[in-house]
Amino acid sequence: MLAMFVGAVEATIVTTAMPTIASELGGFSRYSWIFSSYLLMSTVTVLIYGKLADLFGRKPIFFIGLTIFLIGSVLCGFATSMEQLIVYRLIQGIGAGAVMPIATTIVGDMYTTEERAKIQGYLSSVWGISAVSGPVIGGLLVQYVNWQFVFWVNVPLGILSMAGIYFFLHEPKETRKASIDYKGAFLLATALSSILFWLVEGGQSFNRLSISSLLLLIVSILLFTLFFRQERLAKDPLVSFSIWKNPVILYANLVSLTTGIILIGVSSYLPTYVSGVMEQKAIIAGFALTTMSIGWPLASSVAGHLLIRFGPFLVSFAGGVSLVIGSMMFVFMNASLGPIWAAASSFFIGIGMGLTNTSFIVTIQGAVSREQRGSATAANMFMKNFGNTIGASVFGAILNGMLLSYFAAGNLSYSIDDVNGLLTEEGRSMIPFAELHKLQEGLQNSLHWVYIAIAVFAVISLVLILRIPRGKVYEHVNN
Repeated sequence: MLAMFVGAVEATIVTTAMPTIASELGGFSRYSWIFSSYLLMSTVTVLIYGKLADLFGRKPIFFIGLTIFLIGSVLCGFATSMEQLIVYRLIQGIGAGAVMPIATTIVGDMYTTEERAKIQGYLSSVWGISAVSGPVIGGLLVQYVNWQFVFWVNVPLGILSMAGIYFFLHEPKETRKASIDYKGAFLLATALSSILFWLVEGGQSFNRLSISSLLLLIVSILLFTLFFRQERLAKDPLVSFSIWKNPVILYANLVSLTTGIILIGVSSYLPTYVSGVMEQKAIIAGFALTTMSIGWPLASSVAGHLLIRFGPFLVSFAGGVSLVIGSMMFVFMNASLGPIWAAASSFFIGIGMGLTNTSFIVTIQGAVSREQRGSATAANMFMKNFGNTIGASVFGAILNGMLLSYFAAGNLSYSIDDVNGLLTEEGRSMIPFAELHKLQEGLQNSLHWVYIAIAVFAVISLVLILRIPRGKVYEHVNN
């Protein structure tokens, strides 16, 4: 639970602090890369860590990942430019791939399916505590100390969680022969990097209709094709496609992809909207995001009990409906509605996340043996992280593209980085009123299109949930 808290609080603290960090370091056009770089590496490494945890045991792989994560956290605090912060977030992401999935897998090892569903209430309290404390701590640190401490606060918590697991976790010795699909890992990393660069930088560094853009897209598709071919041929593949033949696992993972896209869109850009458009302080922006993480554990606790009674379909369907409601509220949000509307919209998204994520992880862990549980859990986390990665890139591209279109349509001589001044009270005070109004209108219009895209993915999630087979949660015979 403490390890999960480190991962959960990292998200809430950093997103709250990002407007201030972007304002101080400059480079708003690189804003989405702060999330994308972290998510890219955690997405690629999560599958490797899941496989290693099945081969060598949960404890040693967990220690390696968390150590790298903490080193990255320390370095992030010393960043003096957005480019440096992006590199250090890459390092942090390499370690982050181990934290949440291995902690979740350990829970899967300790409890049966029925116990697992009920224990979600305890585990979800982690998200509730981090939801309340993360934005508050982040806002206070940014306002009264330095933004650097939003990264450094991870270090003592991480060390404490490692000490607890070292002394109290006793697991059986693993006897399987190690066989790591390094070729698959390399192909996946390069494929994801290529498509990510095309999504984020297209329309800025190069024209989307240019030769270089087309070549980059072709290379990405080729690398993904080679990766899937490698996974079919590999002796011990990173992604075991055999478990995907189970329709519950298939659609649970596909919905995890789309909800991952939604999650990063809300958590990345809601503080930007509340700070830049509604002119609220960082701590208020943090509270608007907090309601999502309050709704999440509340729904997760209820889901744990409902799963055994009604099965994954009805629970996840209710979650899908809540996601659509929350995302549509974001579409109709404007500055005059204030942070209360933003917080309510965020709460519905949290309810949807709690219901869907809990039902999926419990069902998936119950559908496979212990020898496959690390990989199966990691595969679900991979889809969620891949969704985060796609979302950070797509929404970053939409935001930047719509800002540039707005400036061009109004013959305004602004660049994307001029938006930096909107994110803090001090920055807004230095902008003439007429210019401030135009920049805020541009930011609000651009974020409106981001929320429309989020609503589209919410509807897709609901459609995919309708494909999940009806029935109760079941336990694997070899568990």
